Amino acid sequence: MSANIDDPLFLGLDLSTQGLKAVLIDEDGAPVHESAVHFDRDLPSYGTTNGAIRGPGAGEVTSPVRMWLDAYDLIMERMRVAGVDFSRILGVSGDGQQHGSVYWSFQAEQLLASLDVKRSLTDQLAPAAFSIQRAPIWQDSSTTRECRELEAAVGGPQALADLTGSRAYERFTGTQIAKIRRTDPEAYNATARISLVSSFMPSLFLGSIAPIEVSDASGMNLMNVLTCEWDDRLLEAAGGSELRAKIGPEPASGGTFLGKISPYWVERWGFNPECSVAPFTGDNPATVVALSTPGDAILSLGTSTTLLLSIPPAETAPKRFTTSHLLSHPTTSDAHIAMLCYKNGALAREQVRDQYADGHWTRFNELVEARPVGNDGLMGFYFPLPEIIPPNVQGNFFYSTSPSPCTISPVPASEMPAGAHPRAILESQFLSIRSRIAAILPPDAPPLQRLVLSGGSSANSVIQQAAADVFGMRVFVAGKEGAAEGGAQLARYAWWREQNGGTGTFEEMRAMDGVGEAERTRCVAEPKWERERVYAGLVEAYRACEDAVVHACAGAA
Repeated sequence: MSANIDDPLFLGLDLSTQGLKAVLIDEDGAPVHESAVHFDRDLPSYGTTNGAIRGPGAGEVTSPVRMWLDAYDLIMERMRVAGVDFSRILGVSGDGQQHGSVYWSFQAEQLLASLDVKRSLTDQLAPAAFSIQRAPIWQDSSTTRECRELEAAVGGPQALADLTGSRAYERFTGTQIAKIRRTDPEAYNATARISLVSSFMPSLFLGSIAPIEVSDASGMNLMNVLTCEWDDRLLEAAGGSELRAKIGPEPASGGTFLGKISPYWVERWGFNPECSVAPFTGDNPATVVALSTPGDAILSLGTSTTLLLSIPPAETAPKRFTTSHLLSHPTTSDAHIAMLCYKNGALAREQVRDQYADGHWTRFNELVEARPVGNDGLMGFYFPLPEIIPPNVQGNFFYSTSPSPCTISPVPASEMPAGAHPRAILESQFLSIRSRIAAILPPDAPPLQRLVLSGGSSANSVIQQAAADVFGMRVFVAGKEGAAEGGAQLARYAWWREQNGGTGTFEEMRAMDGVGEAERTRCVAEPKWERERVYAGLVEAYRACEDAVVHACAGAA
């Protein structure tokens, strides 16, 4: 069958914590089909809660690999029932929840290469293909000891951040590997290869174990984030001399194909034998691919607040910090993604809404608009949960920066006007991010162009305008695009580059799409520059107040 069909499709799969989603896009990048499997609801025999199993040890969180195989079989069946013509699919890619890891047995390669078309993936691969049956996932927090040991191996948290883009985190894969090596050496020695969730996924399509992709490798604390190569000191510290072989080849770049789809998929499901498999990435990089280009920022206003900042290639490498993450970019060589993660996002905003705005967003918005920009010099910090940025702060704290932003003084909670809280939480959450963006960007980086909002709060017009004013950027809201569509775009990009002799950038491909930028995103707010100037003058005052919060929490510890 020729690959030069008139109407090719590209498949993106998103294996998240709670489910598996499939999106098909056409040659112009427009979505044409979507299917999904919800783990708890559709595969209840595994006993997961929100796709995961807690325990048995303190902080341990895993997901059954067999469940993921069942989900693959089920989603293909749902696509077939929906009438999907698999023979039109010329490229497959996708994404997986970041940091999670899969441990292949020494039988795995042979089992992958000899799949019987008459039998399901689950029947043939589980349990024999895996040395560990339940994969540690990003919610795991059981590796604090290994975090400290990995940092010590290279000279401390900042040294590790300078090298890998992040200090050691319990959820990162390097420390998960180190814990398994320490606590279950038999399973570790029985492991031939280690995949991320994102490289486990294409392995099933290829019929062989795929390399780890460069952007998702940034979430392991094992790769040099500037050279995009494994660091031997970290491999040795996390997994001993044998980890180099277990981790596989150097990380793979996007925009390339790893190989053709295996005959199993052609014969069982009717895939085109010319369909190629591209590297799969992590869920956050895939979201960046779906929603933005270098020079954009994505602000996810969900349960947590996450800023994803696409940093174009520059002469000077971006700075690395112990309170943020730096990832390699999945499509653009020498570009990066900076990531700031806040635990107290919508949860904190909703608590303020419930306590001071009668539980209604309409009233919350009215109170925000009734207060002047800068809130008459009042700043409020709301941390119902222990925060990540700044680390280990919890509680509510209030300050006055009046009469001058150069001087701050604590304000008792009882003296904080009730109507000031809604504006205070928006301003402090956004100023925290603004105060860090300039430090992250290289000095020669071009200015950011757009702020793309996603998540539940992104539809709130008052929050949209506040973001435009604080950040001084035009604010856009995307459609329903998500990580699965980003995966499909990665498949299309690899195919498009192959059609163009292996050249061309992701941005050039997107510029040629039949789906225009206006259809993909919608501008919802323009910055009011007189307000932006007020916020520019409050950045230093915000930093001083945040420092006071950190000191107050440290003194109370």
